[in-house]
Amino acid sequence: MTLHFTNARLIDPEAGSVTIGSVLVESGKITQVGANITAPAEATVIDCRGKYLAPGIVDLGVKVCEPGERHKESYRSAGLAAAAGGVTTMITRPDTDPTIDSPEVLEFVTRRANEAAPVNVVPMAALTKGRAGREMTEIGFLMDAGAAAFTDCDRVITDTKVFSRALTYARSLGALVIAHPQDPGLSKGAAATSGKFASLRGLPAVSPMAERMGLDRDIALIEMTGARYHADQITTARALPALERAKRNGLDITAGVGIHHLTLNALDVADYRTFFKLKPPLRDEEDRLAVAEAVASGLIDIICSMHTPQDEESKRLPFEEAASGAVGLETLLPAAMRLVHAELMDMATLWRALSLNPAKRLGLPGGRLSAGAPADLVLFDADAPFVMDRATLRSKSRNTPFDGTRMQGKVLATYVAGTCVYEAA
Repeated sequence: MTLHFTNARLIDPEAGSVTIGSVLVESGKITQVGANITAPAEATVIDCRGKYLAPGIVDLGVKVCEPGERHKESYRSAGLAAAAGGVTTMITRPDTDPTIDSPEVLEFVTRRANEAAPVNVVPMAALTKGRAGREMTEIGFLMDAGAAAFTDCDRVITDTKVFSRALTYARSLGALVIAHPQDPGLSKGAAATSGKFASLRGLPAVSPMAERMGLDRDIALIEMTGARYHADQITTARALPALERAKRNGLDITAGVGIHHLTLNALDVADYRTFFKLKPPLRDEEDRLAVAEAVASGLIDIICSMHTPQDEESKRLPFEEAASGAVGLETLLPAAMRLVHAELMDMATLWRALSLNPAKRLGLPGGRLSAGAPADLVLFDADAPFVMDRATLRSKSRNTPFDGTRMQGKVLATYVAGTCVYEAA
């Protein structure tokens, strides 16, 4: 099918520009982008009516609960939520039950994803067996089976020798290692960020310095091994100078942050609202603004949803006992619009972090609005207001902190390889 998108505000994260123009799509790929395009007579014309057309979001770090916990999220429900949120590629985490730590399990989830999800699914695998931090997985075999990166997710490998060996082996294969920078001793059992608010609420807290300490250790090991490394969540101002020095020194390091840490702060926990319990915990407003500035400057490379489904039983508990995490596939785009409307960054910069950078880091062809790129596209209205109702979410779990919140930014249509996988009613 040939599609001709006309009258669109084109977001090009590579060029860093937003321009009025058209896009021609043939056989699932973008063939022309520009102001004056002559389309074939058989092309289906899609009038974008001045709305934004951008590369589909590449979401790094989505948890899908297959195998083991399909009642929380399946590839089908996650794929539908992703399509409705403008996410055209989900990079999925291995923290499932059982852990994705062998080629057999990886091949199973890949097959399930291809059967059920309407969007692209790229799986990651565990760095150590069972994410136990004792014995590294067969990285080479897992890469052959399609693993895009290796991570133990929020379980920090405490044995430095095991981690250094895994990094060395990953380096020899050119594999990307994704880690969660936290000092595990300081952060164990923490439910909030230390400060006056946590003290008044009587919540067990962790200092922001735990993130800095974890990152410092990882940077030293990257310097020693030369591995490719990505920090999944940089959420504090204290960690930014270390990250900046590591990049300046030429280490192969990138960093990301979840959308909730960019748009919410520690005070949102309010009266022990467990939908706001995340890992790491929400930070102070000063940290939020510093991290947003780091994204705008390019110091932090990637924004993701850190989509973590939890069922009602695990959230409807006292704050300390409740499970951490929030869903974010459908709310990622409208939440990210807060950053643009607050003038913390422009649209092209935002899309560099949402789409281009994660695709580049994982060696994927998407994230671009240029000839030859796959026609993974999202058409959206950045200003459309609505009130978030979690009952309307397509995820099986609906643990969103944005329930009842006034938001701006609606996805109008999502295309994967030129096929419409979502269209707003």
